[in-house]
Amino acid sequence: MVTALDQLKRPLRAPYRLIRRFVNPVASPSRIFMSPLEYGKYIRDLVRYLHMEGAESVSVSDLYPCLYETKYAHPFDSHYFHLGIWAAKRIIRNGTPLHVDVGPKVDFISFLTCFTRVIFVDVRAISARVQNLESMQASILALPFGDTSVQSLSCLHVAEHVGLGRYGDPLDPHGTEKAARELSRVLGVNGDLFFAVPIGKPKLCFNAHRIYSTRQITRYFHDLELVEFSGVDDKGEYHENLSIDALANSRYACGFFWFKRSSESPFYTMNPDQQEKQNA
Repeated sequence: MVTALDQLKRPLRAPYRLIRRFVNPVASPSRIFMSPLEYGKYIRDLVRYLHMEGAESVSVSDLYPCLYETKYAHPFDSHYFHLGIWAAKRIIRNGTPLHVDVGPKVDFISFLTCFTRVIFVDVRAISARVQNLESMQASILALPFGDTSVQSLSCLHVAEHVGLGRYGDPLDPHGTEKAARELSRVLGVNGDLFFAVPIGKPKLCFNAHRIYSTRQITRYFHDLELVEFSGVDDKGEYHENLSIDALANSRYACGFFWFKRSSESPFYTMNPDQQEKQNA
């Protein structure tokens, strides 16, 4: 039920969110507001601790304030938390001997190396030496693999950034669609692609990300078969095996797509609309 107070707050939320987005890269407004209380608690705890029996001595150069962490619940990003579980379960269940991940989440691929060989592809290579892990530095728009050569592939919460310049990449309004074509190009016959992006009412949030409808994503991968659509809603709750339009009215949900190349038909470099125009 929408109260009169809620109606009063609505016009104020949009400008507040905009101001917060522009200020946050430099300093968090909420943290600035809370900092006197947090530092007061830090100094209080420090003095109390140093007066306790058995307390170690500490020099000024070793003081290390950790603030804003006295919460009753552990914070986590519901998109990445559920997404990692969803993808890992299916990759492990498939028993693939080699998996290729295109994206920046190294904690996800570090877990996968316990079960299979992993090739990690990103514009920023990692130098960690871990058994079962190979790192490649490459763009999602030019993957270092032959046509239909990868049997198990993932790209999780990455493609929505392509072409926005956030990570130093060239500006391109068609960046996500081009990334989808490249992922489709390398996916092998009977291969599996695990893909995730923000889902809801389509819009651009420059230069953070884009939000898509599920129909946009299935059009981008029109030459693949959709095996499963799951995801996380605006409340951060995970739902499995959703209907294709279940999250259509969301503000910022996350769609988990499992695609498969089920035939030997060639991948397409153009979507059906582009092909029709060319053939006309």
